[in-house]
Amino acid sequence: MSSPLIRLETPRTIMSDIMVEHAPVMYDMNLDPLVIQYTGDGPFASLEATQNFIRQYDQYQKYQVGRLAIVLKQDQTCIGWCGLKYTAENNEYDIGFRLLRAYWNQGYATETALASLAYGFNTLGLNRIVGRAMTANSTSVKVLKKIGMTYSHDFNFDNQPGVVYALDRADYIKQQA
Repeated sequence: MSSPLIRLETPRTIMSDIMVEHAPVMYDMNLDPLVIQYTGDGPFASLEATQNFIRQYDQYQKYQVGRLAIVLKQDQTCIGWCGLKYTAENNEYDIGFRLLRAYWNQGYATETALASLAYGFNTLGLNRIVGRAMTANSTSVKVLKKIGMTYSHDFNFDNQPGVVYALDRADYIKQQA
């Protein structure tokens, strides 16, 4: 196993590059229709397709960001992912999170999203981070609000009503004071 390019720590988790070893969890997570209900993603075709996706994922090397595996400190269980992604077409960094259903409503999305924001603003010096969600995904919208993001505008999320929340560096710094 190679060393991760990014490693973040929260009180309960270690977050780092998604590795091929995490493929079974990522595959299973995307098979759950409730987990991917509001993502616009379909399930991976196979475990091998998941492994190939992970091998080809280039956000870490290209942009120093990426979706990071969330591993519990207490027992080394991988429970999902969270992190920043850079979209070159929009010149934009967005935050995202996805957890196995067994770990919903336990604060992991908020905890890891806050660590991702700190990494983006404090380590990378980003000026703005956005979060996108389908309007119907009230749980994700609630997390975006809890981490200090505010409503920016509506958008078309895979032909579904969507919302964009945003946080600027100056507002992040004020929130930390």
